[in-house]
Amino acid sequence: MSEQARRRPPKPYRRPKKDPVRILAFEALRAVDERDAYANLVLPPLLKKAREKGDFDGRDAALATELVYGTLRRQGTYDAIVSACIDRPLREVDPPVLDVLSLGAHQLLGTRIPTHAAVSASVELARVVLGDGRAKFVNAVLRKISQHDLDTWVEQVAPPYEDDAEDHLAVVHSHPRWVVSALWDALGGGRAGIEDLLEADNERPEVTLVARPGRAGTDELTGEDTLPGRWSPYAVRLAEGGEPGAIEAVKEGRAGVQDEGSQLVAIALANAPLEGRDERWLDGCAGPGGKAALLGALAAERGAALLASEKQPHRARLVERALAGNPGPYQVIAADGTRPPWRPGSFDRVLMDVPCSGLGALRRRPEARWRRRPEDLDGFAPLQRGLLREALSAVRVGGVVGYATCSPHLAETRVVVEDVLKGRGGPAVEAEWIDVRPLMPGVPALGEGPDVQLWPHLHGTDAMYLALLRRTA
Repeated sequence: MSEQARRRPPKPYRRPKKDPVRILAFEALRAVDERDAYANLVLPPLLKKAREKGDFDGRDAALATELVYGTLRRQGTYDAIVSACIDRPLREVDPPVLDVLSLGAHQLLGTRIPTHAAVSASVELARVVLGDGRAKFVNAVLRKISQHDLDTWVEQVAPPYEDDAEDHLAVVHSHPRWVVSALWDALGGGRAGIEDLLEADNERPEVTLVARPGRAGTDELTGEDTLPGRWSPYAVRLAEGGEPGAIEAVKEGRAGVQDEGSQLVAIALANAPLEGRDERWLDGCAGPGGKAALLGALAAERGAALLASEKQPHRARLVERALAGNPGPYQVIAADGTRPPWRPGSFDRVLMDVPCSGLGALRRRPEARWRRRPEDLDGFAPLQRGLLREALSAVRVGGVVGYATCSPHLAETRVVVEDVLKGRGGPAVEAEWIDVRPLMPGVPALGEGPDVQLWPHLHGTDAMYLALLRRTA
């Protein structure tokens, strides 16, 4: 070292710049990782608090939302890229460091933020939340990542499709391999279809509203920032940036936020041909209440009464809130659908939207793809079959049961229905299939029936499944 360099005073320490947007995004990712929280539940209160403090405007909130959801959707791809840029196994990197790296990778590879800004902002975030030492590591890794665009990186880190199709798709489209395999089995067909589906899972879903019949019309929900629903007569789609809570009918509970696939399930059950009376309806797994609110409104138009049952008391309270103001008779109870308090044969229509893996809603809950495991399906299986058996017991002869699930996995859909009807694992139930397809008029690509599987890439909905069964004896 020269004499001049020795005499030069050290640079004064510069405090890191606190960026409220990126700090909030980091806090949301940590909550998802540490507490198994869902981003759609964690993010809104964080944004609300930031607005109240005066830290955020609308553009800040939009950027924070994009950083959180974009990072979660592409987590698998970014993990593969980060892994290629470090000299240790990914599992040996502390989770908070990985979150900062993933946020940085998304800004570099998944947004239009300039490279220099993305790296410097991520390093400043690292200095705030990790300390100066680990910020140097973040800086080195992100500079390596910044040397290529996303397509170039994917070519380097994904195995060739010809060598391992499922692993290739898993890396390219950021889904666990077992999820790719399960979705491909359920969808059938070749490469184009599964790639379209996986890509649709990584797109931001539209916000869809439902005008509850007899309480609000779609005309009350339409405006400059809305589009008509694709399939449901009660649906209105919000343009990007639309705020449901600002709409009067939503504030008053006469309308709500509900995916169009869920609307179609409730409408199909309500319109299924019925023999005899049509007076008592049951929603046997009613929480959080979206389908119950639509069913209650449809039942009220016919003078029918709805019983909405939900096992978890806190979810039952959400159902009560959704049904408040319903014009027709209804009751909400907290009860276990596998050990129901009602008598067999009490109802004319029954909906059983069973607990499931949630693989049909990965657009809305992208973190679920990393949280679920194949063995989780074994845990749901007895519950799903038990609930369907009780639903078929609860309906009278000639009445209709709708078995629904927000998963396209065959083990949670048609296999469950066939097992119950054929008496696998329990007594056989005498019931016949009803073709769902005519009950979803205008909806294309519904398959060979009689059950229906909706798809994000084909219908713009969550991947809802519906089987309708008529009790015959």
